[in-house]
Amino acid sequence: MQKRFAFCTVLLLSLAVLTAPVLGQGDKSKRPSPPAKADCKFAGGKTITVDYSSPRMNGRKIYGGLVPYGQVWRTGANEATTFVANTDLTVGGKAVPAGGYTIFTVPNQDQWTLVISKKTGEWGIPYPGEGDDLARVDMKVAKLPSPVENFTIGFDQAGTSCTLRMDWETTRASVEISEKR
Repeated sequence: MQKRFAFCTVLLLSLAVLTAPVLGQGDKSKRPSPPAKADCKFAGGKTITVDYSSPRMNGRKIYGGLVPYGQVWRTGANEATTFVANTDLTVGGKAVPAGGYTIFTVPNQDQWTLVISKKTGEWGIPYPGEGDDLARVDMKVAKLPSPVENFTIGFDQAGTSCTLRMDWETTRASVEISEKR
């Protein structure tokens, strides 16, 4: 009887240990920086999809504070921000073949740089390094009329091109993207 009790106890503890990591991940939408997605749709079903996590300001100074100027930023929170295109693109004048990438940014007060990295599947930090960069592209920076609490990535579509925009605090960084013809 004691052997059965010991066996059952060990079995239950083993199951608890094995399932705890899965249960600990929980619903990602309940994270302080929940997952978000942005899409740009071209003709013929061709798309760009950006998956990211959306941190909140929560009264913090963002640019030049939480996100230092002049340093590579993971552009969101949690897992790395992904950029997936099923068509060849021109991003800020640079060729980007169809495929999956990770994007980072280098924010500054008056200009940002979008970093398109060939390395994928990593956590948001650390930055894998310039050796994995496909391209670095200048982004325009503008001041927003009012603060944006949630970091947001979106696309503004106009004909055969999209403007990728990143809004947070009182800053908008953007870059033009078009389908390569």
